[in-house]
Amino acid sequence: MQRIVIFLVCISSSVFSWAQNADSTWFRNNYTKVEKYIPMRDGIKLFTTFYIPKDQSEKHPFLMMRTPYSCYPYGEDTYAGYWNNFRFAYIKERYVMVIQDVRGRYMSEGKFEDVRPFIKEKKTSNDIDEASDTWDTVDWMLKNIENNNGQVGVLGTSYPGFYATEAALSGHPAIKAVSPQAPVTDWFIGDDFHHKGVFFAMDGFFFYSSFGKPHPAPTKDYGEGYTPVIKDNYAFFLKAGALKNLSAMIGDSIAFWHEMMKHPNYDAWWKSRNARSGIYNVKPAMLWVGGLFDAEDCWGAWNSYKACESQSPQTNSKIVMGPWYHGQWSREGSYLGNVRFGSNTSAYYQQQIEIPFFNYYLKNKGNVDALAEANIFFTGENKWKTFTSWPPAAVQNKKIVLADKNRLQFADEMGSKKSANPNAGNTFYEYTSDPAHPVPYTEGVQTERTREYMTDDQRFASSRTDVLSFEMDELSKDLTLAGPVIADLVTSISTTDADFVVKLIDVFPDTFSYENSIVGNGKDYPMGGYQMLVRAEIMRGKFRNSFENPEAFVPGKPYHVKFELPDVAHTFKKGHRLMIQVQSSWFPLTDRNPQQFMNIYEANDADFIKSDVRIHHTESNQTSFLLPVMP
Repeated sequence: MQRIVIFLVCISSSVFSWAQNADSTWFRNNYTKVEKYIPMRDGIKLFTTFYIPKDQSEKHPFLMMRTPYSCYPYGEDTYAGYWNNFRFAYIKERYVMVIQDVRGRYMSEGKFEDVRPFIKEKKTSNDIDEASDTWDTVDWMLKNIENNNGQVGVLGTSYPGFYATEAALSGHPAIKAVSPQAPVTDWFIGDDFHHKGVFFAMDGFFFYSSFGKPHPAPTKDYGEGYTPVIKDNYAFFLKAGALKNLSAMIGDSIAFWHEMMKHPNYDAWWKSRNARSGIYNVKPAMLWVGGLFDAEDCWGAWNSYKACESQSPQTNSKIVMGPWYHGQWSREGSYLGNVRFGSNTSAYYQQQIEIPFFNYYLKNKGNVDALAEANIFFTGENKWKTFTSWPPAAVQNKKIVLADKNRLQFADEMGSKKSANPNAGNTFYEYTSDPAHPVPYTEGVQTERTREYMTDDQRFASSRTDVLSFEMDELSKDLTLAGPVIADLVTSISTTDADFVVKLIDVFPDTFSYENSIVGNGKDYPMGGYQMLVRAEIMRGKFRNSFENPEAFVPGKPYHVKFELPDVAHTFKKGHRLMIQVQSSWFPLTDRNPQQFMNIYEANDADFIKSDVRIHHTESNQTSFLLPVMP
């Protein structure tokens, strides 16, 4: 539900407040709202809202968003609240603003399909996808909306970010600039529903119980989703038990949920819904935008950009990543949770990057000289940095390994200190993973999934016996990481499957506190010794060699479980410590692994068993982590 709220707040908040707002009055006096049904090539009509400048002194560009979250508010006399967010700048610039209900959603006709697969070779009028619907819409707009300049831009955040990606793949020559923001990209590998094959049960269940409702005819209201009686989500999902119980609770009508349950591995069904598969020969200028701490689609922003770079190298493609939760670049950007960034990073993005980007490509106004290939905010030091490539060419991948007494050491420094000898103590670290008592993803009682967990204090986890914490010595100089972190766990387990969570953490000095002048959340949280989550990722062990063909563990036998954490842009300051935590549950953010090799979507409550997990650190079986270090 959070992504729906983001859209509605951005565009439609305070819809009826224009009588008290000078900007809203100006909007109504200078714009006309028009609602149209636009025919697609197969005869289906899509409901589309236009806000059209009355000004006739020049021709105007289009800025479009296609969404499954509604063109609200409906009615030509009721205007969306653009004046409540930074995109009112586009209204002042006299853009034609376009919002469209995608096929099969809200007031549009047709059948909705989640992350509808891209069809590269369209042979008949029935070969439709989101790219063809975009093409048909743009063609209609150019011919039927008067006084336009023939230039079209497309943007969207989250699911609308997916539709923005597909718009870029349409190839329509009028589409000159596209900005997919936190785009839904691959729901099995890294976004929303799964990470590395692990089901994100909490988000999936609460979002899809509403979003997934069938609506065979156009409608303005989808209604509420599942409302749990138990307001503690940890207790709710623990009591719910196996995933098949959630399937029963969500009901038979939620088709996509049940379809997912038929595809436990990365098969052709999932691969066809990987938006990166169509990113070739992209024509428009691209501005990929995402949040370093986006709990929903962080992976998609990084990896869509990388796919565009490798698969469509001729494309004018840029990336922006700020210290944001999902969509925070449209709001106050000075802090997230207890962590402060020293400036309103969102305002910088809005005024220096996004608005100049569209003005330049759609209005030939200003320039984009300040827009680099990669525009990345580095937390820790709290600075915007620009690069000619991402990851930066100067990055050196340096390996750190486990040492005795729960310490981390750079591999090239091993042996320089006797205490760093990995064989000086035990040859493995061990914990017991108990599905009946999974490790919570955050501290305290929560009703909904928090967005702040991406920077949360991890001291609550450090005290658990089923979480391993490894720490570097206090840093004598700044350590900056820029790129993906690779975890290479050498593990043996007492069962035939397990999950593995790796968390990269910045441990603040015990004496640390923010200056009062630095804007925060207003809470007096003790920051001395704060263990800031910088990045975390989970891997389902059975997929360690292949997401298509899972493999069981042989109990007691060591295996490499190697996986990539989404990119990091963070500086561990002098006097801080770098910590890594390893655990085997992250609940109820993700589903629980029964810790037996099986189709988890079909598991019964009785299938969940304990597993003894060993993380090895001998010379021949050395767990390690590859860090992208900036010199």
